[in-house]
Amino acid sequence: MHKFLILKVGGTFPDYAARRGDFEHWAADGMGIGRDEWVSVNVQAGDPLPDPARFAGCAVTGSHDMVTDGFPWIEAASAWVRRAVEAGLPLFGICFGHQLMAHALGGEAGYHPAGLEIGTADITRAEASATDPLFRDLPAVFPGHVTHSQTALRLPPGAVLLATGSHDPHQAFRVGENAWGVQFHPEFDSPAIREYIARRRDDLTAKGRDAEAILETVRDTPDSASLLRRFAAYCTAR
Repeated sequence: MHKFLILKVGGTFPDYAARRGDFEHWAADGMGIGRDEWVSVNVQAGDPLPDPARFAGCAVTGSHDMVTDGFPWIEAASAWVRRAVEAGLPLFGICFGHQLMAHALGGEAGYHPAGLEIGTADITRAEASATDPLFRDLPAVFPGHVTHSQTALRLPPGAVLLATGSHDPHQAFRVGENAWGVQFHPEFDSPAIREYIARRRDDLTAKGRDAEAILETVRDTPDSASLLRRFAAYCTAR
């Protein structure tokens, strides 16, 4: 059986990763796959991008970088996403990965006009999600952890909007049969999002935001988290 690929386009805070693992570990754990069932390619660090045909599916992680930074590795990853979609490889892009997919496939990523979204937000399924293999069995509204300054400002041509929110109109989309992007973080647990809020406390205060009130929004997100297992199951059932 083909292994899963986790395309690492960034990592969490190094000291936090030392205690809890990094984004690729969180994604693999969320997918419910064992260490012998996945490989990680750190494209941010310059690892060569593999042939998409070698894998059962691919999750694209989040990043502390921005899609609009224009680094050569971002454009290399963007070109690889296009190649993977053309090859029919199932993709699941998370946050930066979601924005990268929008950018790569003809949409637009950039800074959200309303600024940072952070905490736990309500994700509202769109009508088209009723027939989507990953989203169709989720509640009409479910919580998801969010931390992002950029967003998919414009979805790719032909993309299907799957979920929205009060801050971000493009919380999830699908291109073709099996390329998904989600702006929220199904791989984050509640301690992880609390860590991100705590580390941005001074920045939030400087921008007139109430970090304590944001912390109070945090709750568990089992429905959001289930999407990673649903994606893995979709890939293995093909």
